[in-house]
Amino acid sequence: QVQLVESGGGLVQSGGSLRLSCAASGSIIVINTMGWYRQAPGKQRELVASITRGGSTDYAESVKGRFSISRDNAKNMVYLQMNSLNPEDTAVYYCNADRATSAYGLQFGVWGQGTLVTVSS
Repeated sequence: QVQLVESGGGLVQSGGSLRLSCAASGSIIVINTMGWYRQAPGKQRELVASITRGGSTDYAESVKGRFSISRDNAKNMVYLQMNSLNPEDTAVYYCNADRATSAYGLQFGVWGQGTLVTVSS
């Protein structure tokens, strides 16, 4: 089974930066689109950014120009560089693989356990 593990969350002051990492493991053959989602208290989970295997990216309007998503296919890693953070960015951030092929078969909708980002004002 493919597993995703996020890291890099923490407490940062408004205007600061953080870099989230997501490591995929599990005899991976290929992962299609990977993305970062977030869920703030009392709110629904929302897409923050996504990146295809070929490197095409998409961002939520609220993070455009501040966040940057990237991936290393050889290492099965995806990153989220977050700059100019503000308190509205406070949430649990989740890594997602929409479709993952491994030695165990095909999986859809693989999620990590999440990493908490807290931005203080």
